[in-house]
Amino acid sequence: MIKKILKVVVILLAVAFVVIQFFRIDKASPAIVQGERIEDAVSVPPDVALILGRSCADCHSNSTIYPWYFNIQPVGWFMKDHIDDGRRHFNMSVFNTYAPKKKAKKLEEICEMVESGEMPLPSYLWIHRDAVLKDTEAKAICDWAKQEQAKIPLD
Repeated sequence: MIKKILKVVVILLAVAFVVIQFFRIDKASPAIVQGERIEDAVSVPPDVALILGRSCADCHSNSTIYPWYFNIQPVGWFMKDHIDDGRRHFNMSVFNTYAPKKKAKKLEEICEMVESGEMPLPSYLWIHRDAVLKDTEAKAICDWAKQEQAKIPLD
């Protein structure tokens, strides 16, 4: 009896897994508009730009690269939720549309999140090992963010 129930449960789970594959995520990213990017608002040195591109851009810009495993549900749903949330909190592609006060706050938060190890997310680092920040890279990001934050007029 237990074997029969277990067999039915396994079959139902397999069918459910196949069915959810038909519900794909929307991989379309909003356009990147010249004049709205972080580079258009603040000076981003090449070394910092490389770090931001490697460790932050997938979730915090409109230039997300979707690897093959985004096509497998529910992984795609989980990751898309992280990307949408990341863009909502801080988006390098629209940074120059933020008010000066918000720009300063976001630069402050970048440093806080990197220093505390909250960013990049540990779940992102499971697969993206190249996104792990070395101490020197975290310091470079913080130094840059603090320097640029100090230049933003808040009045």
